[in-house]
Amino acid sequence: MNIVSKEEAVGNVKSGDRVFIQGAAMTPNALIDALCDRYLELKDVEIISIHTEGDAKYTVEPYSQSFKMNSCFVVRNVRSAVNRSLGDYIPIFLSEIHLLFRQEILPLDVAIVQVSPPDVHGYCTLGVSVDVALPAIETAKKVIAQINPFVPRTHGDGIIHIKDIDCAIAVESPIHIHGVTEVSPVEAEIGKHVAALIEDGATLQMGIGSIPNAVLNNLEKHKHLGIHTEMFTDGILPLIESGVVTAEKKKVKTGKIVTCFAVGSRKLYDFVDDNPLVHFKEAAYTNDTAITRKNPKVTAINSAQEIDLTGQICADTIGNRQFSGVGGQMDFIRGASLSKGGKPIFAMPSVTAKGISKITPYLKQGAGVTTTRAHVHYVVTEYGTTNLFGKNLKERAKSPIAIAHPDHREELERAAYERFRS
Repeated sequence: MNIVSKEEAVGNVKSGDRVFIQGAAMTPNALIDALCDRYLELKDVEIISIHTEGDAKYTVEPYSQSFKMNSCFVVRNVRSAVNRSLGDYIPIFLSEIHLLFRQEILPLDVAIVQVSPPDVHGYCTLGVSVDVALPAIETAKKVIAQINPFVPRTHGDGIIHIKDIDCAIAVESPIHIHGVTEVSPVEAEIGKHVAALIEDGATLQMGIGSIPNAVLNNLEKHKHLGIHTEMFTDGILPLIESGVVTAEKKKVKTGKIVTCFAVGSRKLYDFVDDNPLVHFKEAAYTNDTAITRKNPKVTAINSAQEIDLTGQICADTIGNRQFSGVGGQMDFIRGASLSKGGKPIFAMPSVTAKGISKITPYLKQGAGVTTTRAHVHYVVTEYGTTNLFGKNLKERAKSPIAIAHPDHREELERAAYERFRS
């Protein structure tokens, strides 16, 4: 492997190539910028990614004339492009993205990643984003890397030898950091309700944000919790330090925390650096329902944009506007449902920031159903908890009204009566 200039490294990309870009905290922005600088000499380059950080220059003019984004997840930096047809979105479970590469449905010409420096044996790691980056580097015709001493050296499967990197550049800059968000009074109430559902010995899956942090803040008296999750964040660290998270009751990788990517503070990255407690696996493993269900009392905590009176969940669109992606929600909701003693939970404020009810008679026109009504069990707002599992349509139409915002309950009751005459 040669250390070259960034211009020489991205010179490996040709017109018409399909290029994978590693995401989350590991987004290789130096190489992305260098690739975009070649827009005058390239055309029809397809960019495949999930959640990336930093400027996605390839989605804006003049770069978008040469690059077309085809994203498997949508976040702030590409949202406008997707919704203005300057890019597109592939609805797909996170657990199945690897099949696009391995089954050559979307064969990759180039994978661009960021890695830790090689050890004495020549092995680098994919740091805190193994997710779908591992199948990408295993299947791409060429691998381009930026080697960065700020990348944590992580344990698990995200390992690549320098001989398998076609060319690399050297950078020295912090990877992307997400600060811990403040918990609002509403979120604090939701956190209490969710925490009350979590049993000792449970295996947890949760994402990033204020509500997961609110839940974690209320688990200090729990015992023997385990973590088998898609995303690993700062909120878990105090529970590890206090002995609440021991992972001793887990059946899959007992005693280990299992994740496919991590996003958070420098403290989080320092914690996972060379830490054998945390195993980074690809998403095809972490999100595999057949694997997650083996753990006891799997408790999956997810969010939603809205839920209708039959229990349909929309989590990735706002009407016909693509907001995020399917991601791993269904992977873990189903895994929790099938786990012995498991609990799939949707936790959300009862209203939006504009006061619009998130519990609605019908999903918005154009909205996508992220999780079907047959998969939904627990729903939690600041007003309490309801369980839709086993309820018929008339029963479940009434059930979430009790945890809706008081200002909207009368309207919801009227809508339920008009629809079900009950």
